[in-house]
Amino acid sequence: MLPEQTIEFRYDTQLLIEGEDLDEDEINDYIIEHFVGDSLLAVGDEELIKIHYHTNEPWKVLEYCRTLGEIYDIVVEDMDRQARGLQG
Repeated sequence: MLPEQTIEFRYDTQLLIEGEDLDEDEINDYIIEHFVGDSLLAVGDEELIKIHYHTNEPWKVLEYCRTLGEIYDIVVEDMDRQARGLQG
């Protein structure tokens, strides 16, 4: 039997932010400073940013991103369930 894998940050959080005067560097810095997680990608331009982040509190990331513009294509996947071979 294989040892159980521990996942430090459970939720793979992905979304798009559509807005005006978006700054991927500022968004990246804010997320790193205010939310615990890893594997952050914040890429795009002044009107559209793609976020990818592993965290245990995806709702906080979503709340912040909503302050920047419209958020959509939101995906929050439970990587612990995936590691156990389950959906979601």
